[in-house]
Amino acid sequence: MAAVLAAGTGAGAVNAVVGSGTLITFPVLLAAGLPPVTATVSNGLGLVPGSITAVLGYREELRGQRQRVLLLGVGAVLGGLAGAVLLLTLPASALERIVPVLVGLALVLVACQPWIAKRVRRRREAGGTVRRARGPLLFTGLTLAGVYGGYFSAAQGILYVSLMGMLLDETLQRLNAVKNVPAAVVNTVAAVLFLIFAHFDWTAVLLIAGGSALGGLIGARTGRRFSPAVLRTLIVSVGTVALVHLVLR
Repeated sequence: MAAVLAAGTGAGAVNAVVGSGTLITFPVLLAAGLPPVTATVSNGLGLVPGSITAVLGYREELRGQRQRVLLLGVGAVLGGLAGAVLLLTLPASALERIVPVLVGLALVLVACQPWIAKRVRRRREAGGTVRRARGPLLFTGLTLAGVYGGYFSAAQGILYVSLMGMLLDETLQRLNAVKNVPAAVVNTVAAVLFLIFAHFDWTAVLLIAGGSALGGLIGARTGRRFSPAVLRTLIVSVGTVALVHLVLR
């Protein structure tokens, strides 16, 4: 129980700053004796409070982004619902084969985000166009990332940041704040479905919930102080660990 509580706190902090907190809690739940699907469901339920406290911790960076958040929230609802349904209906191997590919692509996009943003800015200035948050490519990409998040959730934050960094002209801290919102929506939508249709362990859920709520606040307070370079390095580092873990599972 102490290990699960500690893992929940660590996962909440990591999710607030980067994402991939599931890679902390999931192995601990397996070591505690939970079956893989039960562990995934219990983990998804327990991480909801951490997602919410992370959003609250980044509320200053969310100012002026209401329209963007609402639009992406709609995609997160659709994606999270679809991902949760897939988890409950498909064999575990169905999406696991593509998960490392998605995480690897996200890491490349995050690492190349400054260069991509510079190229986009130059083309925008040359053509006199303004990239809006309502673009169908961004909405579709984040909705698909929500499907992945509803299914497994590990590294979904990295996918969100990489997509937004490529398509939006914003600071990394503001994008990192936004990514907590669709992550919270996806986790909540999936949790509602799990409460109705899935088997889970209440002890594990409550321990992770308490830990992740505290960790979300700690992670948000710490992550807001990072420079873009430090934050980008942290995202790539954690994501690389996530990728290695997923490949070797």
